[in-house]
Parts: sequence; C-alpha cells; structure tokens
Amino acid sequence: MAKFECKLRGDFDETLRYFHDGILNGSMSANYEDESYNMFAGVRCCVRVYERYSYSGGNRLSLTMTLVGDGEDLFVSAITSGGSQGLFFKFNTLGEHSFLDKFRELVEQYPG
Repeated sequence: MAKFECKLRGDFDETLRYFHDGILNGSMSANYEDESYNMFAGVRCCVRVYERYSYSGGNRLSLTMTLVGDGEDLFVSAITSGGSQGLFFKFNTLGEHSFLDKFRELVEQYPG
C-alpha cells in the first residue's frame, strides 16, 4: 500500500474531472470501477476506485482517490493497493508505487 495526500484550491467538479481523465489516460489498462458521492453542510466528498494491470507484478491493482471540497478549498487522498506478491508478506510493490507516482505527477501539473 502507498499513499499520497495534499491540499489544493480550485473548482470541485473541474478537479474531479481532471483527475479522472488523467488517471484513465495515464495507463492503457486503467479503468474506472465505482464511486461514492455525498454532500453535508456544503462540504462535498467523492471517493472513486480505479484499477489497472501491473506489468511488473503480473496482476491488477487499485487506486482509491478521495476528493473533499469546501468551496475552493480541496483535499485529495490517493491510496494504492493490491499490486504486491506473496502469501503472508508484501513484496514487489513496484506496481503500487508506479500507479501512485502517476497520480502524484497529475497533482504536480494541476492547473488550479
């Protein structure tokens, strides 16, 4: 498992679309699995799950992205999982880190 979190500023819907498109365009095997969306007292929260094939691990792994927005104040969290090998211990987590690195690049290039 690998995790990346940060605060941003921008429009919630545009930011959600930016990350969605960036994740799907970042890998030929990436696909969108599902989402949960809620709003409470003006604070919006969307959790999305993406999956892709890891060539280095020879299996599929997931990235769970959470975007929380209060006006233009945004918080994004991305956690990858499932790309390791081994029955009792995790090893060869290169796929997880690679998927997360692609997301980190999206954040660094974020236009907001």
